[in-house]
Amino acid sequence: QVQLVESGGGSVQAGGSLRLSCAASGRTFGSYAMGWFRQAPGKEREFVAAISQSGSTTFYADSVKGRFTISRDNPKNTVYLQMNNLKPEDTAVYYCGAHLARVVLREDEYEDWGQGTQVTVSS
Repeated sequence: QVQLVESGGGSVQAGGSLRLSCAASGRTFGSYAMGWFRQAPGKEREFVAAISQSGSTTFYADSVKGRFTISRDNPKNTVYLQMNNLKPEDTAVYYCGAHLARVVLREDEYEDWGQGTQVTVSS
């Protein structure tokens, strides 16, 4: 099990940028694939991006491809989500998840979750 704490959310205008961080506890962070999901009011939680244990493989939702970048720093036990050219439809609570072993895209395959961080984009 790994404990996750997200940070970096906030309010920005459309076209702005934010970088989310997700800090993980434990000594085995490098064994976990990591993902970012988001949930807008009244909607289901949806996949945003995922990264493999080494960081060599990444996946993105079509809605964020070319604007968001997921990365990780294993010695720092941290995964990041750089969000550029933000749009009002990116407004949501963003969650990071951890899955022991290979990178996965389905929400129900992640074992551990953070508490979420709010991102609000105004037009």
